[in-house]
Amino acid sequence: MLKRSSKKKKKTDINELASQIVSETTEDTTVNNWDNEGGAIPESDGKNPAAVALGRLGGLKGGKARAKNMTKKERSESARKAALARWKKKNPES
Repeated sequence: MLKRSSKKKKKTDINELASQIVSETTEDTTVNNWDNEGGAIPESDGKNPAAVALGRLGGLKGGKARAKNMTKKERSESARKAALARWKKKNPES
């Protein structure tokens, strides 16, 4: 006969427990929607919040680092392509 796997209960901090109880009683679904830097975290849509925060952190650094490594001509060409793409979205007929 197979044995059932037992799940250990997570030890919940008393403050987390209190927050959970308040959010359940007031039907508040947005318990923690701020990151450590004071910026709002977008709704997760079933995504792992830690992964979302890590991706956002890399995204904030990426553009500046990319521009730093480009020449003036490359930056200009990139900006031109971006502007054309934006204008193409606004006028889908052409």
